Amino acid sequence: QVALVESGGGLVQAGGSLRLSCAASGRTSSLLYMGWFRQAPGKEREFVSAINWSGGSTYYEDSVKGRFTISRDLAKNTVSLQMNSLKPEDTAVYYCAARPFTKSGTVYSSVPYDYWGQGTQVTVSS
Repeated sequence: QVALVESGGGLVQAGGSLRLSCAASGRTSSLLYMGWFRQAPGKEREFVSAINWSGGSTYYEDSVKGRFTISRDLAKNTVSLQMNSLKPEDTAVYYCAARPFTKSGTVYSSVPYDYWGQGTQVTVSS
């Protein structure tokens, strides 16, 4: 079992930056990927970014490439999402998620991610 606790988020003007962090506890050695998803009002939850927990390979949704950077700190069991050049369309609840080795499927799908944080609101004003 893995528990995830998010921090960061808030209100920022368009063009600004925010940093989200997620602390994992429990069986982190069982993890293959950690990632971030977001859900805007009236929309489905969508993939934002993910990182291979041991190898460090990164993955991004097309609309955030070049603006968002995901990173992890294995010593602290944390994953962070640095969000720059924020746009109003980035407004959503952002969720940290973790996927164990036992689950298969594409990194971009939320289905194989077994563990989820409580979500943190990011609001970008125009």
